[in-house]
Amino acid sequence: MTLIETERGDLTKQKVDVIVNAANSTLLGGGGVDGAIHDAGGLEILRACEEVRHTTWPDGLPVGEAVATTGGRLPARWVVHTVGPRYRAPHGPEERLLTSCHRRSLEVAHGLGARSIAFPAISCGIFGYPATEAAPVAVRAVRAYVREHPDAFDVVRFVLFGSDVDAAFRTAVADLAGDAPRG
Repeated sequence: MTLIETERGDLTKQKVDVIVNAANSTLLGGGGVDGAIHDAGGLEILRACEEVRHTTWPDGLPVGEAVATTGGRLPARWVVHTVGPRYRAPHGPEERLLTSCHRRSLEVAHGLGARSIAFPAISCGIFGYPATEAAPVAVRAVRAYVREHPDAFDVVRFVLFGSDVDAAFRTAVADLAGDAPRG
């Protein structure tokens, strides 16, 4: 059974198989979580992202899609990069795209054979998605995947930086506890 949990902390310090990067479409680093992952992981991640841009996604990674690279100097073996939607309105197409970010990240990580994965609050920074709206979407997406693939992961963790975002995700995990198995 997969444990779905939250933790307030630094995503780049997580000792999991995969951390998820809330990337921009260029995959070449940026601010927030993206910049922190590139800084902590080193040039290996940037080089791997450049290779992805050269071979698989020459026009950039589309919103809702995901791709894996090395974890470089991070404790995580891999980084799964996904591009979240910019928030415009509640329950709009952004919700479907945010769901896709989580689902595609889990699919990519599962394909790598990862047993543990840590997510940030995708789109809740400069992309403006309110954490109180994003958290239930993210948790529902993870729970649906876990329900469909009960043996895929040992742990799925949401690692959150700010207290408001942490509280929103803790509430969503607690409120949606009956949606899928919880370890």
